[in-house]
Amino acid sequence: IRYPEIKPPLRRHQNKLKIRQLPTMTSNNDKNNTDNDESEMPFGLSVHNHESPPKHESEDLPSNEEKRNTTKSYGTIDDDPETGESSQQESPPETDSTPAPPVPLYQRIWQQWCKFYNKNSFLVLVVCAILIAYAYPPLGAEYLRPDITATWIAVLFIFVLAGMGIKTEEFAKAFQRLYFNVFLQVFNFGVVSGIVYGFSRFMVYVNALAQSLADGMTICASLPITVNMVLVLTKSAGGDEASAIFNAAFGNLVGVFLSPALILGYLGVKGEINLGDVFVKLGLRVILPIAVGQFLQKFVSPATEFVKKYKKYFKTAQEYSLVFIIYTVFCKTFKNGSDASVGDVFLMIALQFLILGFVMVLAWFSLRMLFRKEPTLQAMGLFGCTHKTVAMGVPLINAIYEDNPLVGMYTLPLLIWHPMQLVLGTAVAPHVAAYVKTKQELSDI
Repeated sequence: IRYPEIKPPLRRHQNKLKIRQLPTMTSNNDKNNTDNDESEMPFGLSVHNHESPPKHESEDLPSNEEKRNTTKSYGTIDDDPETGESSQQESPPETDSTPAPPVPLYQRIWQQWCKFYNKNSFLVLVVCAILIAYAYPPLGAEYLRPDITATWIAVLFIFVLAGMGIKTEEFAKAFQRLYFNVFLQVFNFGVVSGIVYGFSRFMVYVNALAQSLADGMTICASLPITVNMVLVLTKSAGGDEASAIFNAAFGNLVGVFLSPALILGYLGVKGEINLGDVFVKLGLRVILPIAVGQFLQKFVSPATEFVKKYKKYFKTAQEYSLVFIIYTVFCKTFKNGSDASVGDVFLMIALQFLILGFVMVLAWFSLRMLFRKEPTLQAMGLFGCTHKTVAMGVPLINAIYEDNPLVGMYTLPLLIWHPMQLVLGTAVAPHVAAYVKTKQELSDI
């Protein structure tokens, strides 16, 4: 019987297809017949352990390309090409199945504290300074010589940096939006201070609030606009950044002259205040260093570049200078005593919150009535009309009321207003940004 010719498979399959058979007793004829049959059977299907004839070396050994392909597909060249299984089972890659050890509680607390401090460093430092001043008032009231370190060195440093930061070239844009700029400055200096003064006098009249805290609220309301905070919130709310830059620079420069006039006009010239000395101090500690800062900005470019290069460190130094002034101020107050109780302080905080919320609402509706078609100005005006600066306010208060033992109570309302305006501004900024975007889309249709 002749079988049809079948192409033999590769040699590496032959060993798997061979069938072993136990040796049996056969006769010579049977053996010859078996040999004949075996020669006619397809190659590789022998009933004995028949070795196929040797092949050419090129057929027996795979090429380098086959080795690379086989290695890439199956891991080793000994893998079975049909099943993809290796004759030697690969060990899985070593992985660390053990879970990461839990972070200790003290590390988690420290990480949260660092995150909070980075966002609220000034507030934390102010609270610590007040507590330290309360613990031992003579240190900051006498031993650290606040009459030199706080009232001169720290104040001069702050106002020189302020002068270098005021961009007077922005004043050329004053007439581009004259109506809006006048409204914002009048609201910030006049409307807010008038509302706060009337409300604080009423609280004193009904004996609900201490006189010193009521005066401090009026002083806080008479101060100019902030610089950095207004710019940041205006940008996040989609407001007009150019108007924010101009009004911040113009308000701080005008506030050097206007704020003392408002404060003395509202509260009067009291017995411990010498009007001539006040204006001399303001000229030497405020106006002169601002003029020096402007001179350095315009004519001494290396100084300006140096401040820009190390802006982060100068900002931190300015913050620490403010904290030091606040510390010495409260040391004086705690040493000499005050007319305000703890209950008065908490009442003042609640009143500051209510007044700030009221003037923000009033400013928003006034802006929407007067500048209906300019939503970006409305967004900027919401913050510019109500914000008060602590960077210029603290040294300004210290210059006017240097010898007053209640100077700490005059400063405290400003220290409450400053973080409060940041919290409220951050809360409403996303809603104002959505409003501005909607108005702009409607105007483009």
